[in-house]
Amino acid sequence: MNWKRFVLTIMLFVVLVGGYMAWDFYQRIFSPNVSLPESNVEFFIQSEWTYDEVLASLAEKKFIDDERSFDWVAQRKSYPSLVKPGRYILFDGMNNNQLVNLLRSREQSPVKMVVRSVRTKAELAGTVARYIEADSAALLGLLNDPAFCAQYGFNTTTIFTLFLPNTYEFYWNTSEEEFITRMAREFKRFWNDERKAKANALHLSQSEVSILASIVQAEQSAHRDERPVVAGLYLNRLRKGMRLESDPTLIHAIGDFSIKRVLNIHKEVDSPYNTYKRSGLPPGPILLPEISSLEAVLNAEDHNYIFMCAKEDFSGYHNFASSYREHINNAKRYQRELNKRKIYK
Repeated sequence: MNWKRFVLTIMLFVVLVGGYMAWDFYQRIFSPNVSLPESNVEFFIQSEWTYDEVLASLAEKKFIDDERSFDWVAQRKSYPSLVKPGRYILFDGMNNNQLVNLLRSREQSPVKMVVRSVRTKAELAGTVARYIEADSAALLGLLNDPAFCAQYGFNTTTIFTLFLPNTYEFYWNTSEEEFITRMAREFKRFWNDERKAKANALHLSQSEVSILASIVQAEQSAHRDERPVVAGLYLNRLRKGMRLESDPTLIHAIGDFSIKRVLNIHKEVDSPYNTYKRSGLPPGPILLPEISSLEAVLNAEDHNYIFMCAKEDFSGYHNFASSYREHINNAKRYQRELNKRKIYK
């Protein structure tokens, strides 16, 4: 009888221990361990991070409640040898099994990068670095490297025309070179045979279309419907061998974008972007032109205008003229309104 009780006691002990271990294992694996102040958060794993750095980051950001239980599950699912960089979306209430499966799956969530009409390569590099892991200084270094730019058929000035303002999806751990390679694919996709033919008909290269489009957009930033008219005007001046005499190119040359009124003294600046002194197009774009601006050049309006002046009603539209006398009259009306509003510089 005592022997039977001993056996039953041992069996009960084994069942209890086994039950406790099973419960403990279940808790470690399936109990919620991700505790967030909101429904979800971004978690970034940088390139070259080790497992220990991933674990430390999760704990430091307080994304997990129990560091030990996460480590226990991660070790048993071989995650330490499967760490991959990227942007991952963590959800409140995830358990260790779900979290480890997400991080080892490599199924990171892409980011939406908005490339806008920035004015300089430095601005572009800074914008890119806010969205992806690529370093802004390293990216700018590539864009200023003649040998690297030559691989894509550009120089360090015209390389700026490679980029098209738009919204793109990228994986966060995209490198500087991978970013440029992707932009080159987008460039080739945009420049299909039809658009190339239109550029050829205008006797412009693809980069020259972009340069002219940047001027058109800077001249008419408010009303896209007028851009084809502005484009036609500048094409007329180019065909006649006239200087473009574009105020935005002068402002770009000076580098002071607060200037609202271009004066004669500004026109003396020595720069290849001073289209009051230099004939033809400047060496590069003065901003990244929108696709609508590129289309405005490729589909420019056919007319005889060679002069333009902002309308005196400050509507953002322009008065156009085919003769210098008509242009002077338009300019006088605008200048009178500037003086009336006390805009002197």
